[in-house]
Amino acid sequence: MKFNIYGRFQLDVRRVGDEWEVYRLDYGKRVPMEEIVIPPTLPEDEIATYLDDIFHELAGFGQSIEVLV
Repeated sequence: MKFNIYGRFQLDVRRVGDEWEVYRLDYGKRVPMEEIVIPPTLPEDEIATYLDDIFHELAGFGQSIEVLV
């Protein structure tokens, strides 16, 4: 799943085994973001809310995290 973080950058979150892995998408590259740990039991449909909790200080008025197709 890909997420647009308030128009500032994009993250790619993938399920690998029993864990979530997070990558920052940067000019055609995927850079691991090991500092972001998503609980392995967190359901897929709650990841955007979890990321919003982490990055909310980057949001401008009315901005939200957008799930990309």
